[in-house]
Amino acid sequence: MKKLEQVKALSRGKGIQYLLDTAYTIFQYPIAMFDTNYNLKAYTGNVSDDPIWNELISTGTFSMETQKFFAEECFIEDVANADKLVILKSNKLKYDRILGNIFNRDRIKVANLVMINSNASFKAEETEAFEELIVIISQEIHNDEYYTAYGKAYHESVIVKLLDGVINDPILYTAHMQIFYEGFEDYLYIAVVDISQCDISQKTEETEKTKEEKLIYFKKLLQNKYKSCKYAVYSGYLVMVMSSKHKDFYEGILFDSANNPFTQHNLYVGISSSFENPYELRKYYDMAVAALKNGIKKNNNKWYFI
Repeated sequence: MKKLEQVKALSRGKGIQYLLDTAYTIFQYPIAMFDTNYNLKAYTGNVSDDPIWNELISTGTFSMETQKFFAEECFIEDVANADKLVILKSNKLKYDRILGNIFNRDRIKVANLVMINSNASFKAEETEAFEELIVIISQEIHNDEYYTAYGKAYHESVIVKLLDGVINDPILYTAHMQIFYEGFEDYLYIAVVDISQCDISQKTEETEKTKEEKLIYFKKLLQNKYKSCKYAVYSGYLVMVMSSKHKDFYEGILFDSANNPFTQHNLYVGISSSFENPYELRKYYDMAVAALKNGIKKNNNKWYFI
């Protein structure tokens, strides 16, 4: 039986480790899965004599030096721009490896699957079968709440790091920014949402929530309604990062539709002008905050301010 047929026949619902263990018997190459923060999630097969592979298996992650090497070799860019998978080659790598993206049910990239070849170049049959394995593992985590929550939390973590100035090195943080920016082509906008006058007209216990709890409540509410945006709670505001690429923002549906959650719950919104460089997020966040504060001060019966 061909490798592709064997991979397609893998049993589902038994978890990632089972899939990797079984796939190893098919490929006979070491396989590993690590999340987008470079944390090892599962692996199988014999440890090779490849130093970078051994680093991942022995430490459970990649050092910042290795991450910088990935960026300088354009590996991260190649993977981010690949439709399915990419073969990574370099004279600084002992062995070639093949790598593809794992997506959760919200189509957020949450992990990478990698297989190392210590013998020769990958054959077409092997790359085809590995592509199918990527699809199967993405399906395996489809209903996994950990990976659903992880994808959203990953974006929030990047937003907060950008706003705090922790991410400011385009080389060192290329990996994080590639994942954050994926699907966000065209112009970006940032909005800050003020909940100080919010109205949660449900149950009494809802109205007694702390400000932090209310921010989380509205973040979840907006995440469920406007899935193309990326969210964070920061400095007492709910932050939304948007792309003009997406219909719900570009056509004005998000802010001008009838019965939208902003007017329903008495939320005020400040919106920045457009920008393209995500490393300038802090600058445009400050702009959005200024628009919000000036708009509220004028008190002209509007609820969003550009």
